Amino acid sequence: MKSQQTTRARFDWRDLIVEALAGLFARPGRALLTVLGAVLGIASLVATLGVAHTAGNQIISSFNELSATSVVVTTDRGFFGDNAPRVALPWDSETRLSRLNGVVAAGSMVDVNIGGDLTSSVPLNDPLGQTEFQVPMIAASPGIYPAVRGKLRTGRWFDQGHSERADRVAVLGVGAAQRLNINRVGQQPVVFVGDLSFAVIGILDDVLRQADLLNSVIVPEGTARELYGLKSPTTIQIDTEVGAAELIASQAAIAVSPNDPALVRVQSPPSPESLQTQVESDVNALFLVLGAVSLLVGAIGIANVTLVSVLERVGEIGLRRALGAGRRHIAYQFLLESTGIGLFGGVIGASAGVLVVVAVSASNDWTPVLDARVPLAAPLLGAVVGLLAGLYPAWRASRLEPVESLRASGA
Repeated sequence: MKSQQTTRARFDWRDLIVEALAGLFARPGRALLTVLGAVLGIASLVATLGVAHTAGNQIISSFNELSATSVVVTTDRGFFGDNAPRVALPWDSETRLSRLNGVVAAGSMVDVNIGGDLTSSVPLNDPLGQTEFQVPMIAASPGIYPAVRGKLRTGRWFDQGHSERADRVAVLGVGAAQRLNINRVGQQPVVFVGDLSFAVIGILDDVLRQADLLNSVIVPEGTARELYGLKSPTTIQIDTEVGAAELIASQAAIAVSPNDPALVRVQSPPSPESLQTQVESDVNALFLVLGAVSLLVGAIGIANVTLVSVLERVGEIGLRRALGAGRRHIAYQFLLESTGIGLFGGVIGASAGVLVVVAVSASNDWTPVLDARVPLAAPLLGAVVGLLAGLYPAWRASRLEPVESLRASGA
């Protein structure tokens, strides 16, 4: 009985840890390659969480004043593919919306159906078609210019008087002006849309919203109503004060369609917090899968190498069993080895993941943001993966009988 107790005392946890470390460092090259799988998996997870959190944190700073002050009102469409609007926006939408507290500017616009009419800057038809182009036409209210925060290259924007008198004037977007070879308005150039002529009073150089204006011939709404029989505008662009967009978005539909506000579609900027959450979730959903796959590959590698190690050390296992080691001692030793590989891979992977987050943030001039619990928990996750991966090899080693092990090893 005393001899049995003495034999059991020789196999305490300290001995098992020492033997496990000896088994790992007996083949350092194989151990390092095995650790690499766990490193890649843990590094992918840490880097993914860190980059997603950092990128999401930048949304608030990149959610600039321009995006936060834009509200767009459009007409809803009918059912069964009907392109006709179910509600007509009033022509005085600009006036109605300008009365709302918090609106800086508002303007309406609509694409004009000019059929197949070509646009040219000379009153003749060139057989080669080199001076006539298909240029879209947009009818707009005077308030659209400040609402889109436009910038004129030359000339002026039309006013309410032009619209009320249905004057044949136009402002060219910079793209349309280049195609028509018009670069100044001092000599009152004229463009011809089919058989109709329009005096060019300005050239639009840039807009911060509604970029379609830059490639179009822009005419007053009153002119387009007179010449082309327009029924109503289809889009209203609103420029609001900072912080007022949400309030204006809730009031705009009632202002332009008081009888049935639900038929009007209002596009308002999302809150920075919700956009940040969406970015984080999208990035996490994509890359966490890749990290999990890498971690699975690492676990399979640990299991494979541990199993090969069991087969190579059959004689050693038999000798330990013959000296009094129990099945649980053999199982514990191989579990410690696989857990040690996972833990070591988790430490290196967590460090590598943090470095990736810092590198990505530095390359984009971001401030790195990472939950401190992630790199601290990563080594534990690696240890758990190693423990799970070593269950079968450890069980396999513990089932070997001493006599059969010694005989198989040739001892």
